[in-house]
Amino acid sequence: MTTITINLPVKDLAVSRSFFEAIGLTINEDFSDENMLAVPLSDDIRVLLLTREYFGTFTPKPIADTSQGIETILAIGVDQRADVDAMADAAAAAGGEVHREPQDLGFVYSRSFVDPDGHVWEAVHMDFSGAQG
Repeated sequence: MTTITINLPVKDLAVSRSFFEAIGLTINEDFSDENMLAVPLSDDIRVLLLTREYFGTFTPKPIADTSQGIETILAIGVDQRADVDAMADAAAAAGGEVHREPQDLGFVYSRSFVDPDGHVWEAVHMDFSGAQG
C-alpha cells in the first residue's frame, strides 16, 4: 500500500488547530501531541503539522520563509463545487488569505488560500463527465 504523509512546519499549533478545524478537517488526537497535529485527508493521506522546532529535527536545512515565497501548492479534492466555496470561504473567515481568484474550467473548479503559516492550499472539484476528450 502507498501512503503519503505531508509534513509542514507551523508557528503555533493552537492557531493551526483552529484554522484546519474551521475549514472542515479533523485532528487525529491519537497521533497528535505538543509537537504536532495529525490531520487525516483520507485513509492513505495525512498532513502532520509540526512545530517549527520539531520540524527542524528532521532536516539540517533551514526552514523556508513562506512570507518571502511559495514552497508548494497543496490541493485537496472535494465532492461538490459548493464544497470548494465552503472551504475557501471558511479559510478566509478563519484568518486565511485568498491566494488567487477562483479558477473555473467548467470540468475543474478551484479556489486557493493561504493558511496562517503561509502554506498555499487549493480546494478542487473535478467533474470530467462534461469534458471533451
